[in-house]
Amino acid sequence: MTQPMRLSSGGRVDRTRRIEFRFDGQSFEGHPGDTLASALLANGVRLMGRSFKYHRPRGALTAGPEEPSALVELRLGARREPNTRATVAELFDGLEAKSQNRFPSLEFDIAAINSRLSRFLPAGFYYKTFMWPAAFWEKVYEPLIRRAAGLGRAAAEPDPDEYESMHAHCDVLVVGSGAAGLAAARAAAASGARVILAEQDFELGGGLLLDPAREAWRTEMVLTLAAMSDVKLLPRMTVVGFYEHNVLGAVERVGDHLAEPPPYKVRQRFWTIRAKQVVLATGATERLIAFPGNDKPGVMLASAAETYVRRFGVAPGSRAAFFVNNDWAYYAAFALKQAGIDVAAIVDVRAETAKAVAAHHLGIPLSLGCEIVDVQGGKSVRGVTVRKRDGSGVSSLECDLLCVSGGHDPAVHLASHTRAPLIWSRELAAFLPGKPVQAERSAGAARGVFGIAAAARDGAEAGAAAAEATGFKSAAGFALPAPDDAHHTSLEPFWEVRGPGMNGGKSFVDLQNDVTSADIRLAHQEGYEHVEHAKRYTTHTMATDQGKTGGIVGVAVLAAARGDSIEKVGLPTYRPYVTPVTWGAVAGREVGKHLVPTRRTPMHQWHLRRGGVFLETGLWLRPLYYTTTGETGWEPILREARAVRRAVGICDVSTLGKIDVQGPDAAVFLDRLYTNTFSTLPVGKARYGLMLREDGMVFDDGTTSRLGEQHYLMTTTTAKAAEVLEHMEYHAQVAWPELDAQFSTVTDQWVQMSVAGPRARDTLLNCVAGLDLSNSAFPFMAIGAGEVDGCPVRVFRVSFSGELAYEIATPAGYGERVWRAIIEAGAAFGILPYGLEALSLLRVEKGHVAGPELNGQTTARDLGMEKMLKKQGDYIGRVLAERPGLTDSRRPRLVGIRAVDPSFEKRLRGGAHLVASRDSIDSLGWVTSVTRSVELENWIGLAMLKRGPDDKGKRLYAAYPLKNETVEVEITSPHHIDPENARVRA
Repeated sequence: MTQPMRLSSGGRVDRTRRIEFRFDGQSFEGHPGDTLASALLANGVRLMGRSFKYHRPRGALTAGPEEPSALVELRLGARREPNTRATVAELFDGLEAKSQNRFPSLEFDIAAINSRLSRFLPAGFYYKTFMWPAAFWEKVYEPLIRRAAGLGRAAAEPDPDEYESMHAHCDVLVVGSGAAGLAAARAAAASGARVILAEQDFELGGGLLLDPAREAWRTEMVLTLAAMSDVKLLPRMTVVGFYEHNVLGAVERVGDHLAEPPPYKVRQRFWTIRAKQVVLATGATERLIAFPGNDKPGVMLASAAETYVRRFGVAPGSRAAFFVNNDWAYYAAFALKQAGIDVAAIVDVRAETAKAVAAHHLGIPLSLGCEIVDVQGGKSVRGVTVRKRDGSGVSSLECDLLCVSGGHDPAVHLASHTRAPLIWSRELAAFLPGKPVQAERSAGAARGVFGIAAAARDGAEAGAAAAEATGFKSAAGFALPAPDDAHHTSLEPFWEVRGPGMNGGKSFVDLQNDVTSADIRLAHQEGYEHVEHAKRYTTHTMATDQGKTGGIVGVAVLAAARGDSIEKVGLPTYRPYVTPVTWGAVAGREVGKHLVPTRRTPMHQWHLRRGGVFLETGLWLRPLYYTTTGETGWEPILREARAVRRAVGICDVSTLGKIDVQGPDAAVFLDRLYTNTFSTLPVGKARYGLMLREDGMVFDDGTTSRLGEQHYLMTTTTAKAAEVLEHMEYHAQVAWPELDAQFSTVTDQWVQMSVAGPRARDTLLNCVAGLDLSNSAFPFMAIGAGEVDGCPVRVFRVSFSGELAYEIATPAGYGERVWRAIIEAGAAFGILPYGLEALSLLRVEKGHVAGPELNGQTTARDLGMEKMLKKQGDYIGRVLAERPGLTDSRRPRLVGIRAVDPSFEKRLRGGAHLVASRDSIDSLGWVTSVTRSVELENWIGLAMLKRGPDDKGKRLYAAYPLKNETVEVEITSPHHIDPENARVRA
């Protein structure tokens, strides 16, 4: 294997070592220090991918993270990563890479016919083409669009790599390690500030890496910073977002340069950095020029060509032409010439340049006042067509590399995230960051200061100012690079070569999404004149590169179409992330079981020892039932439920949401939250409450107890605990900030257990001290305080089972001790623990609603709770609950159902439809909850039925088509047992 385009000398790669890798199944060689793109170019591979829309052949346009075209799949199997920019993917031994968005191969892609059909696929064609006939959308259009969407293939297997998150604090964060970044970090660190320097590249230095004359200064700066104890140098780390309060997000690529991270090492790490001051030394991005054929493999930005030559020791072509409008691009031409690459000509749109003498000295022909109007070649550049800007003097140049430079755009993305304004610079024909909104400042090329020496001075001043703003005094200076060449001719704004080209080629402003300058003008013609509207209509700047190379070019075309200035049109809004971020880095370790903590009650180990079988309910593990030897199916559930109905049972209900509410306006706050009134609730009493959403639908229910004049304790359902708290927070902060009420969740601080059954009072009389539990002293819905086995407890006389019941609450640390004491006290009465299944059975028998009925689609009237809607006073959801559609008498309402056949063989199923006859397909309602009743020895349930209670006594059928089952049922009251509530008041 050879590398035909590798230069014999130069570059920063380690030529003493060879790395083998594969691209599209073919083996190649590279060196440590290469990127995949540089290694492919060294091996003479220019065709690296196909464009999204037209499947046009594409190669590397850049040498950095702004790359729009050279997107590949890396690795195999579960580690396959699509849409990776070959220009930043570090080469490692055994790397497997594949081109993407092509079939059957990269060389021959059938979908390239799209390019020839482009007149039928203009910008916005999908908004028009797929509108008719409507019936085609689901069966034809949508499947086709889904198959065409995307570029690469995500791995189908779970990601085997580890990711993690990290938090860091510093006085000064410096983003970028070019001349400005290094100088800013050193100036800040010298004053005593704690400094973090983040660099997205795997080597520190930025543009300094391309200038051998500055290598000594770069090395000295890096070594000095590395030796400082309060400086943290972080290569391979991209700052991807700038958020409020000077919080920045960054992704560190810890193991991306390895085939597989070592054991116990993460692949990527997401950093959340809180900095007192930030210096953005993010540099600038070279931009392209729109001209026919500007997307062919072999068309490259001038700075990229220089990078491949000087950093990677690679000749990106054998004979190069340049198309420029500024003097900075001449340095790239000089670098290629000095490396032995033939430079056919520099085509400059300007009439004169200060670099003419140096170009002539090197023997480089100049074509001033000219433009390139066409590029010959298909999968590689073969030549270009040049003409005078006045349209005369057309000529051809043979070349296999075309280097383009339309100027440079400061990398303002992070500054823009802070909502800092962008200011148009006529001199640079670019947007610069305006007055900072947060504690940040830009330095060097990021704010339009170009040149190594000038950027270093600007960075040193920014670093010193940032340190001073955090309270540190400026320290003595340090040596800066020698001054730059000051002889420059100003850039001439030049965005587009107008006209179709000699061969009808397309002029692209967004290479990844195949957006042409003609597409931008079409968007304007169609009425999408605002830059944000044009962006969405054409998909311009919506790709992974966010228009870094062609964004402003498209804006310029739009401005010309509008007859406005670029300054007036402005740029689209930049949003995080600056570059693509893997889902793994965002998730960190919070995946699978680590996504949220598994919550266990303090009695969890007791439940395990007793044979508890658990179910995940929300975030909690709750015992479903307790097994004994030989029990199967419904046996343990029915055994536990019978214990509650006939004697006494105990259930762990610690998972109920518990919210402590206090303050002078606590009562008013609760009155507005609930449909019923709590300001009239006496101290020492509890009351059932119903809560609606803003749209009038039932949100949650539970009991609220008044512990003091300004002190309440709310309980919520297990599933809605977090949502109710968020609901309360929103209304306290946004809707009613004038109310003086504070609240906090205390769910984890208190253990709660329900003791239910005819012998519940007898059980508690054996263990509760300091509280009179007689019916006269402690009636239904009373609350009080006492002790169990020396532990403080709160006792609430509330019932969910329909039996005489009490809920005992105690601080979490006493949970199992109190639980054991109650079981010991009830042993004489046959007390049994019961789980979630028995609890559900008991509540269906009693007719209590729960999650299946409180599904977000039911109103208080639907559930037969209209009497809980207070007549006076406002509450959340009151107005919208009165909408005609929600008060319509034809809405399904809550009923009970009971199987006509009392045998358990023909079971009822939740989700079954209620129909008038066995063969009917007209649903009259649906079954929400079912159970086997221990009192009625039958299948019973709750259901939502049209006409509801009006059909009491009527017979219908519960049809369950999934299992081809139909059961005849009788419509009953939802309260299958004790509708008079005699038991709970016993």
